[in-house]
Amino acid sequence: MNRIRSLALPLAAALAAGALTAVTAGTAQAADVNVARNGGFESGLADWSCSGGSGAAVTSPVFSGSGALRATPAGQDNAQCSQTVTVKPNSTYTLSAQVQGSYVYLGATGTGTQDVSTWTPGSGGGWQKLSTTFSTGPGTTRVTVWTHGWYGQPAYTVDEFSVFGPDGGGGTDPGPGVPGAPSGAAVSGQSANALTLSWNAVSGASGYYVYQDGVRVRTVTASPVQLTGLAAATSYSLQVSAYNAAGEGPRSAAVTGTTTGGGSPNPNPAVPRHALTGYWQNFDNGAAVQKISDVSAQYDIIAVSFADATTTPGAISFTLDSAGLGGYTPAQFKADIAAKKAAGKSVVLSIGGEKGTISVNDSASANNLANSAYALMQEYGFSGIDIDLENGLNPTYMTQALRSLSAKAGSSFVLTMAPQTIDMQSTAGGYFKTALNVKDILTVVNMQYYNSGSMNGCDGKVYSQGTVDFLTALACIQLEGGLDPSQVGLGVPASPSGAGSGYVSPAVVNNALDCLARGTNCGSFKPSRTYPGLRGAMTWSTNWDAKAGSAWSDTVGPKVHALP
Repeated sequence: MNRIRSLALPLAAALAAGALTAVTAGTAQAADVNVARNGGFESGLADWSCSGGSGAAVTSPVFSGSGALRATPAGQDNAQCSQTVTVKPNSTYTLSAQVQGSYVYLGATGTGTQDVSTWTPGSGGGWQKLSTTFSTGPGTTRVTVWTHGWYGQPAYTVDEFSVFGPDGGGGTDPGPGVPGAPSGAAVSGQSANALTLSWNAVSGASGYYVYQDGVRVRTVTASPVQLTGLAAATSYSLQVSAYNAAGEGPRSAAVTGTTTGGGSPNPNPAVPRHALTGYWQNFDNGAAVQKISDVSAQYDIIAVSFADATTTPGAISFTLDSAGLGGYTPAQFKADIAAKKAAGKSVVLSIGGEKGTISVNDSASANNLANSAYALMQEYGFSGIDIDLENGLNPTYMTQALRSLSAKAGSSFVLTMAPQTIDMQSTAGGYFKTALNVKDILTVVNMQYYNSGSMNGCDGKVYSQGTVDFLTALACIQLEGGLDPSQVGLGVPASPSGAGSGYVSPAVVNNALDCLARGTNCGSFKPSRTYPGLRGAMTWSTNWDAKAGSAWSDTVGPKVHALP
């Protein structure tokens, strides 16, 4: 009630003061439009007529956009270029243009009232705006607007020609809209001190702005652009936007580029022959809340869970849940990773998880994964990555991504995987294919022997989870399917709370390790040979282990480290 009253009072005051000369119920005056066509000459000389063939569309100089008019007087020809526009009777129009050159004229004839013109003796080599107004007579619906130079003078240039006023119904040319965001942004070249950024052209763009870590650093007319003077072995976030006379459009999705060289300031330690892997939770779900420094020294590989998907296909990011982890700061997190590495441990970033949505289905997304993962390795000191995608993967492009990342990271790169049991039942599966494709750079596959129900073993028999036979008979599939024993680990929950099903006591895990490595403590299934090089075991998670008093790591860790 009060709000309606407050709106009505200014309207009444305006009427009393004569500020509104006419108000008709249910109507409103339409905004002025540009009734000229092709006023930016982006379409050449379409809609224009120049005397004696004196005019031409040029791409330089231009005031904005990609085109302008250049006309040259000769002899008795003043190089007039004109077009006829459709107007509304008894209306006022503003005629304007940006001009460059000596003695440039602008005007209108056939107005039905008084024809008008304006001119400039010269613009000093730069652009100058000419403008005038005219009114139409009661029967005028078409007016000729024109520009020309002067006899014996050099060529002149015109751009952004406009006739603003009421729409006469003959078509309008309101000018270009703001361009869209560039697509396909990618780092296509890298050196120690430079990165090359490329992107797809944007329709209607006059040029592009390039952003480095959120700061505009370059203005260019086309892709690609080389950014120089960068630090070696450093990651940069890059974006690009398009602009034209209407303004700047939205920025592209950010891509990460990392310069080469410089060496690694904190090289990765070697993974021991027999290793214990534990997943560390970057969230609080009822398990013990830990810092990386709290993780038991029994763990040789710590998988930080999890990387985050971004809006860029394949690309990942990571954000420490400082609030959920009791104020754990990124600086402390990085320092703790460095301390673990100094103690001979590997800390990797896990990609995926139950709710992971990262998809790598083409070369672009493969490059995005490799570039973004390497940038995070550089930023936080991760030794590598863990692939824990539970919604399938494309072996062709995941292989491409992992090989690209390995090439960037070097020989100490740590690559682990945590497929579900169903993913490793056959070498024809995407996960198994990927593992075999990258066998030369693969550290360990810690299959999840839980949350799966019954599965086939390598002898063709069906085994139920939660038993020593389930662990050994399913591990046998990987061991006989092409993976080296050093690339096979047993993944199990640290406590009954760590999984929906499939928990086995640490003693059962140790029996399975003995069975596979030594041929002792087996159940009904006994492999045809032993695998003393078996890498070890993994658990979800270090947090659930700590919640249960570290019973899992204190029992399984010494067994793993004592394998032959």
